Amino acid sequence: MPYIQCNGADLYYEDHGEGPPIVFLHGVMASHRFFEPQLTALSKEYRTIAVDFRGHGRSEKTELGHTVTQYARDLQAFLSQHERENVVLVGWSMGALVSWEYVDQFGTKDIRGLVDVDMEASRFQWDDYEYGLTDLDGLQTTLTLAQQDQETLIERITEQVFKEPPSAETRNMVFDELSRVPAPIKSAILFDALTRDYRDVLHEIDVPTVVCAGADEKRGSVASTRHVAEIVSEGSFELFEESGHCPTLEEPERFNRIVSQFTESL
Repeated sequence: MPYIQCNGADLYYEDHGEGPPIVFLHGVMASHRFFEPQLTALSKEYRTIAVDFRGHGRSEKTELGHTVTQYARDLQAFLSQHERENVVLVGWSMGALVSWEYVDQFGTKDIRGLVDVDMEASRFQWDDYEYGLTDLDGLQTTLTLAQQDQETLIERITEQVFKEPPSAETRNMVFDELSRVPAPIKSAILFDALTRDYRDVLHEIDVPTVVCAGADEKRGSVASTRHVAEIVSEGSFELFEESGHCPTLEEPERFNRIVSQFTESL
C-alpha cells in the first residue's frame, strides 16, 4: 500500500490510470473509499488520485494537526512531492473546504478546476448568513456524541448522508471507515470544519468550478449549496435528484460523467 510523508504524517493514497490528474478529497471522518466508483471508472481516461487525510482512513493517526488549514498544507506537500500540476480537485463535503483552504493559502497556479460535492460556504449559523446548518447547541450535541457514543454518531451521519437507506455492504463500509478515526481526532476536526466560513475565499476563486448538490434535504438544502455556485465567478451548478449528501456513491455514473465533461472542458 502506498504511503507518503507530508509534514510529518504518513498519508495513505491511491493512484490509478494515466492522463490529466483528478485528485479526490474526502469528507470528515471518511476516506478514499467514498470515491471507489470514481477511482476505478475514471482511471480509464484520467489519472485518478485519492489521499486519506491525517487521522483518517489508513493514514497515520497523528496527535496534532487536525484542522482544515493543516489538511490543506498536507495536500500541498502531497501534490508537490508528486510533481502534480494542472490538477482538478474534487472535494466532497469537508474535502471541498480543504480545496478552498488550499486556494486561499497557495493560489490556483497548479489548479485547473474545482468540483464542490454538496458543501456549503459555511455550516455554521452566523448572524449574517442564512444557510447555516448547525448552531452552538447542535455543535455541542455532535461533539458530545464523538466523545461518548460514537456508534450513535455514525448512525446519525449515515442516515443524513444517503437519500435512500444504503445497502448492507455500503453501510458496513461507512461504519468501518468512520470508526477508524479516533475520538480525539473526531472532536478536533468536527469542531474545526463545522465552524469554518469560506464566503470571502469563494469570491476570490478564479478557476472554473462546478457545484454538485443532492436533492434530498435531510442534511441541508439545495439552496445552501447552490449559493456557492452563485458566489464563485466561474461557477456552474448540477443537481442530483436521486442523491442525498453523497452523489459519488448514490449516482456514480452520472457523477463520473459530469466530472469527465468538466475536465474535458478546461
